[in-house]
Parts: sequence; structure tokens; C-alpha cells
Amino acid sequence: MSQIILIHPDAPIQPARGDACNGCGVCCLAEPCPVGMIVSRKRRGACVALRWDDAHHRYRCGMMSTRIGWWPNLLRRLMQRYIAAGQGCDADSMVVGAANDPVRR
Repeated sequence: MSQIILIHPDAPIQPARGDACNGCGVCCLAEPCPVGMIVSRKRRGACVALRWDDAHHRYRCGMMSTRIGWWPNLLRRLMQRYIAAGQGCDADSMVVGAANDPVRR
């Protein structure tokens, strides 16, 4: 099944499966993680918690950046587990087309 996702033109190119995350956003633009499903109230499509970081030219999880009191620190640790932070790219999606062409970026 093919799906069209809109990716910021300055986003990095999707890394190979297993390579370190570079903030390309493909995984979260295609479908939310388990916590993102709750926040987004949907199973498909872009996660509402995904944020574009203009300063670093990459996507970031908005749930990971919440910092108020002790609860968000616990939430941050849970989110790191759910999004497999530090485990490498696990996106099943593969970007094709001009937007992923390194020559045209």
C-alpha cells in the first residue's frame, strides 16, 4: 500500500533501517507510535506531537520535549522506550520520489 506524506523540504534524507535516527520524520509522519496514537486519537497518518525544529533542520517528538515537574521526566523515559530512542531507524516506510533525491535537496 502506498501513502503520501508531506515532508519538510529541509528534512534530512531517511537513514537506512538500523542506522541512527537523524530526525527525518518519516516514521511519525506515516503513523504515530503507541503513545502518539493516544495523543493523536488515530492509528494512521501524521502524529500530532511531531514538531519541526527550524534551528536544527529536523523533526522532533513534542512528547519528548515536555518538561514540567516530575511527571514529564517519567513520561520522557517512557516515550524514549516507545519510540525506540537510540535504537536506530525502524521505519517500515520508504520514501521515494523527488523529495528524497539528495541531488534535488
